Amino acid sequence: MKRSKLLVVGSVNTDMVVKTHCLPKPGETVLGGTFLMNGGGKGANQAVSAARLGADVSFICKVGNDTFGERAKKTFEDEGIDTSNLLFDPENASGVALITVDDRAENCIVVAPGANANLHASDIPDLPDLIKQADYVLMQLEIPMTTIQTVADIAHKKNIPVILNPAPAQKLSNNLLDKLFLITPNETEAEIISGVKVTDEESALQAAKKICDLGVACVVITLGKKGALIYKDSQHEIVPSIKVEAVDTTAAGDVFNGALAVGLMEKMPLKEAVRFACKAAAISVTRMGAQTSAPYRNEID
Repeated sequence: MKRSKLLVVGSVNTDMVVKTHCLPKPGETVLGGTFLMNGGGKGANQAVSAARLGADVSFICKVGNDTFGERAKKTFEDEGIDTSNLLFDPENASGVALITVDDRAENCIVVAPGANANLHASDIPDLPDLIKQADYVLMQLEIPMTTIQTVADIAHKKNIPVILNPAPAQKLSNNLLDKLFLITPNETEAEIISGVKVTDEESALQAAKKICDLGVACVVITLGKKGALIYKDSQHEIVPSIKVEAVDTTAAGDVFNGALAVGLMEKMPLKEAVRFACKAAAISVTRMGAQTSAPYRNEID
């Protein structure tokens, strides 16, 4: 069976992770424990997640002309991801994320975007053809908004569905929302987009309705331990999360999005695809790291 084609446009980072008993308060120094250096970046995490679950993934991204960039390229190649549109930036370093994870698996993250902030649509002359060849396009918000808008515009004209993971949280234009097939905000992101404070299922539903009114066909609001709310065609449903003992939640949302894209490309109904994504995310939080935590297909089926 031919694998579905997913085009991921997004960020690449190197994650530098320190495990510690508690997250430091402003001005406080805490003594940490284990140090890990892993591949990260929302775009890269989602590309790896989808590839491990069976998708044929092409990844448009930009890294620095440095050791981190070369290491990322090799990692993607090892995962079977098409890196022919991985670009090297001669002026900016590769993106880096500094991550602290506490004993409760909570984290705080600071990102230096580096080359990610210099990924422009004009860098890719055959972008319309790349989009046309895809079954789905998956994006996040760690690259320039002008690039995201351009990709969404082209995909919309070519009837290629776009999934947007609107993280890190920020306001989005109606012009962008109108070009999306599916958006996957968490509670904070849903509030920023919709203006509705999300505190429970009812407020999540109101936020989802508002986002659909702004032009998005389908909304999936991730609610952490409560699962995910689906809103489509004026109908909603909660898909419960899977209870596990979490050790690191760093890339759970990225694994969720990569898995959701795979489920949709395999023609799963939306509810089934969300359930599939919840399973993948649940496995990921039982492991340290971002890309390293993404499960393989045989761990879910």
